[in-house]
Amino acid sequence: MLDRFRSVPVLFLGALTVILVGCGGPNLIERMQNPFGGICGLIILILDVIAIVEVINSSRSTGEKVLWCALIFFLPVLGLILYHFIGKK
Repeated sequence: MLDRFRSVPVLFLGALTVILVGCGGPNLIERMQNPFGGICGLIILILDVIAIVEVINSSRSTGEKVLWCALIFFLPVLGLILYHFIGKK
């Protein structure tokens, strides 16, 4: 029960990010080309890094890890939302 409440801040920040920048958002490559993406871009980047670290440290197979990391990398906002609702174990 306690594990559910730990992800509330991440879920709130993710929802706030979607509201502020819209669905889709820039991917990591676009963010590196334009380093002045603002606070919303920074929040998305931090949440993406947290999600990728969670995927890498999970007990999934290597193929699943690669797919989730690619999804989060190429579709940062949508990938983060899908991982939170579908991919977390």
